[in-house]
Amino acid sequence: MSSVNERIQSDLDSNDIVLYMKGSKKLPQCGFSATVAAVFERLGITEYKDVNVLADQELREGIKAFSEWPTIPQLYIKGEFIGGCDIVRDMYQSGELQALLKEKGIAFTDEKAA
Repeated sequence: MSSVNERIQSDLDSNDIVLYMKGSKKLPQCGFSATVAAVFERLGITEYKDVNVLADQELREGIKAFSEWPTIPQLYIKGEFIGGCDIVRDMYQSGELQALLKEKGIAFTDEKAA
């Protein structure tokens, strides 16, 4: 396993939620990353690992190969690849994301307006 894959696997093993994104959860640097960060904010989830792929070109390419998914952001919950911005947003809107979080034992508060 390459060192970048080992770093990714270590992140996934050490954190319930990992978001590979452009920028950080406090300062996203693209709209798609900002959307996923906003979903977590609405769910009251602030404790997750955010990894800025813009700071590391090897990681930026490595995460795409690791997941076999071509775009950033990429969300992992309990080591499972969930998807990118559109998938996360759609799962949130349908309630599927909340159901997954509950199933995985991750606490959240749903602030979604009806």
